[in-house]
Amino acid sequence: MQSGNVTTPFGRRPMTLALVKGQLETAERNPSKPVDKWKVFRDVCEAKDVFGLQDRSLAVLHALLSFYPDTELSDESGLVVFPSNAQLSIRAHGIAGTTLRRHLAALVEAGLIQRRDSPNGKRYAHRSRGGEIEDAFGFSLAPLLARAAELAGLAQQVAEERLRFKRAKEALTLCRRDVRKLISAAMEEGADGDWEEIEGMYLSLVARLPRSPRREDVDAVVEEMQMLREEIVNLLEIQLKAEKTDGNAVQDGCHIQNSNPESINELEPSSGKEQGEMPSPEPKRVAEPLKAFPLSMVLRACPQIADYAPGSRIDHWRELMSAAVVVRSMLKVSPSAYQEACEVMGDQNAAVAIACILERAGHINSAGGYLRDLTRKAARGEFGLGPMLMAAMRANAGAEKRSA
Repeated sequence: MQSGNVTTPFGRRPMTLALVKGQLETAERNPSKPVDKWKVFRDVCEAKDVFGLQDRSLAVLHALLSFYPDTELSDESGLVVFPSNAQLSIRAHGIAGTTLRRHLAALVEAGLIQRRDSPNGKRYAHRSRGGEIEDAFGFSLAPLLARAAELAGLAQQVAEERLRFKRAKEALTLCRRDVRKLISAAMEEGADGDWEEIEGMYLSLVARLPRSPRREDVDAVVEEMQMLREEIVNLLEIQLKAEKTDGNAVQDGCHIQNSNPESINELEPSSGKEQGEMPSPEPKRVAEPLKAFPLSMVLRACPQIADYAPGSRIDHWRELMSAAVVVRSMLKVSPSAYQEACEVMGDQNAAVAIACILERAGHINSAGGYLRDLTRKAARGEFGLGPMLMAAMRANAGAEKRSA
């Protein structure tokens, strides 16, 4: 729909229907209580990005407010200021005339001021014999008064978002530092593991951040960087436990051997039947629960499983678990193998394991055997879903680059 010269109660100017609607709403509003004009101005400055305003636009708004005689915007005092462009330019730090007009238009477009034009297009005021302003033509500040509460709310939201963004960047900085130190220490001490590949994962995460990241970009990288840090820590802890166990075994062996070097029978295990006792079952090792990962991360790493959900969409964990049951049947994983995985890993993590197996189904000969092997490792505390998810993310990212 075209815009043109629309006749309104505020003068004859080129306007859009949106501006006409905004002016009519302001004209019909109920009287508002007075507000501090500089408080409103600070709120606009805080929320300037919401309106797409530049610093020059704010300087022009500041200049307009400086022509309003009172500190508080009030319906009783009138809300129209009528400075000339020359006067406005001086108070806006010498801004050029064409630039001034452009930023005035931006303020009107943002709905923060309104034009109230005179019949001849000039700005002036009619005064009574006592010098009081009876009517004025120029720029109305009524939208600032009418939207004061809204502007305060927007300013609060922007401030909270800025704080969240700052916290996210701080968390990323600390996490990056930890991961870098852990990788360097592992390499220097010759710890077992493909540390070059892990370092590549770290570098790829860092490279995903654009030059001017948004908070969503930082949050996504923080989430995966924290997961990488936890997996590195888990890997190093498993090695430390293994070294400690081996060391204790060597010490125990030396102690038994040295306690009676002439006795050989003491080193041989005696059966329960020989002792006249029933054999006791081997105690099961109880592993710590597997770490849970956000559903959004799982779906980003394993997008194929969504094809097996109703409507090809997964929004909740229960939908993922339902899709995993379908995939289990399709991959010919036995119900007993999947049930055992659920008992050891938990229902959600077992579904995640199925989703990861689906991503690599073309490289796995027996999905059921593979799942049973993962379940046994999880029961021993030697398995985490983090590396599988990271590998799936890396594979999908590589596929996207090749297709691009």
